[in-house]
Amino acid sequence: MTDAASIPFGSRLLAAIAVMDRLRSPGGCPWDAAQTHQSLVEYLIEETYETVEAIETGNDTDLREELGDVLLQVLFHSRIAQERAESPWSIDDVAAGLVDKLVSRHPHVFGTADASTPEQVESAWHKRKAVEKQRESVTDGIPLALPSLVLANKLLTRAANGEVTVPLAPQAVSAAEFAYEQITDEEALGELLLALVAGGRRRGLDADAALRGAVRRHRAALRTAEGLTPE
Repeated sequence: MTDAASIPFGSRLLAAIAVMDRLRSPGGCPWDAAQTHQSLVEYLIEETYETVEAIETGNDTDLREELGDVLLQVLFHSRIAQERAESPWSIDDVAAGLVDKLVSRHPHVFGTADASTPEQVESAWHKRKAVEKQRESVTDGIPLALPSLVLANKLLTRAANGEVTVPLAPQAVSAAEFAYEQITDEEALGELLLALVAGGRRRGLDADAALRGAVRRHRAALRTAEGLTPE
C-alpha cells in the first residue's frame, strides 16, 4: 500500500488529467466523448449547488467529494476546448491564466501595494478587475442569471464598492425600516424573507420574478447615475 505522505503534492491532479484524457480518447467512454460545453452546463450548476449544500450543512466528507465533482467539470471543459481544431486551449492555459490573475490582483502580496484589511483588498480587487475588463459600469460583469437574492446582494455590494448611490423605492424603504427593527440575526432575516414569499404567493405573485424585476430596475438606475445607457 502506498504511503500518502510519499506521494508528491499535486500529483493527484496530474492523475485526474490523465483519467480525463483516457475517457475522452478513442476507446474511452462513449458518454464522456459525446459531451459538449453546452451539454455539461446542467451538471456544472448541479455540482455547484451540491457543494454549497455541503458547506451549509457542515459535512466535510461531502464537501471534499463535491469539490472533486466541480474539479471534474473544470477538467471536462478544458479537455473539450483542447480538442478544438481552432483556437484550442488546455487545463494548463486555465491554470496559467489563474496564476497571472491572482498575482496581478494581489500587489499587496506579490508587489509593493498596501492593503491591511479584507475590505481594502476587496475594494482594490474590484477596481483592478474593472480596469482589466475595461468595464464602464459597476454593473458590468454581474451575470443576470444568478439566483435573485445573490444577484441583488452582488449588485448592491458592487455599487457600494464603486461608490455609486441610487435611492431605493421610498415605499420599500419604509417597510424595510419597520422590519429592520425585528431583524437581529440571519435566522430572523430568513423568516422575514420566507414570510414575504408566502405573502406574495397568497396574492399570486412570484417572489423571484418580483426581485429580479426590482434588481433590473435598480441596475438601470445605477447605469443612468454613471452617465451610461440603462440597457
